[in-house]
Amino acid sequence: MTKQSDGLDAGSTTRPGESPEALEGPRLAQLGTNLSAVRRRIDAAVAAAGRQGTPPRLIVVTKFHPAQDVRRLAALGVTDVGENRDQEAVDKAAQLPDLGLRWHFIGQLQSNKAKSVVKYAGAVHSVDRPGLAAALAKAMAVERDRTGRPPLDCFIQVSLAEDAGGSSAAHRGGTAPRDVPALAEQLAAAAGLRLAGVMAVAPLGADPAAAFEKLAAISGRLGSQFPDATGISAGMSQDLEQAIRFGATHLRIGSDILGPRPDLR
Repeated sequence: MTKQSDGLDAGSTTRPGESPEALEGPRLAQLGTNLSAVRRRIDAAVAAAGRQGTPPRLIVVTKFHPAQDVRRLAALGVTDVGENRDQEAVDKAAQLPDLGLRWHFIGQLQSNKAKSVVKYAGAVHSVDRPGLAAALAKAMAVERDRTGRPPLDCFIQVSLAEDAGGSSAAHRGGTAPRDVPALAEQLAAAAGLRLAGVMAVAPLGADPAAAFEKLAAISGRLGSQFPDATGISAGMSQDLEQAIRFGATHLRIGSDILGPRPDLR
């Protein structure tokens, strides 16, 4: 969606003082090539899994990359963007209101950042404890009164570290599988929040297929109690095929599209 008040012409992806050439050139071509390659991988995995009717949503994770890259991605048809640091997400969302993007918060989230996150995010993929769920519900009550925004999609992040022997090095965040039902009850009962499903990161050193098979089983049990909570946020650059095989509805892909993170100075 383009806002004339932002000074952009209809259909434009540039801002005042920013020439189209600034977003074109080698970087746009590189992103286009990488994005096409990832989409081909997704299409092949979807076909192999017999899921042509239910392809997953691609979330491009742009952490550490500039807002200009997000504009380039939008020009290439990307509609969903993921960030794992609140301040970076705030800055980018403020620079890019004209693009109509859906922002996904995917990183570990401190409860005191809930007020900020609900101002821009359509979904939080990393709800891992009751305190965070309560903070998001409180923040959403205020934000809905202020703006009338739609409910916030919440994915319960599940720890699958035991698939790698439970080592601390393997742990990638999340609540224990046994605690999922109680957290789901809390989210489902909260006004302004929508229980969307589950999320996990395959443990370091573990077989991602085994981890995602376990996540699919957890999702199945959750869906039997909450039929609308069918989302499975799983799969990154290195394991998207295994995630699709076991029912991922949302993929979080960063490095295979954007390349290595830029130097931070």
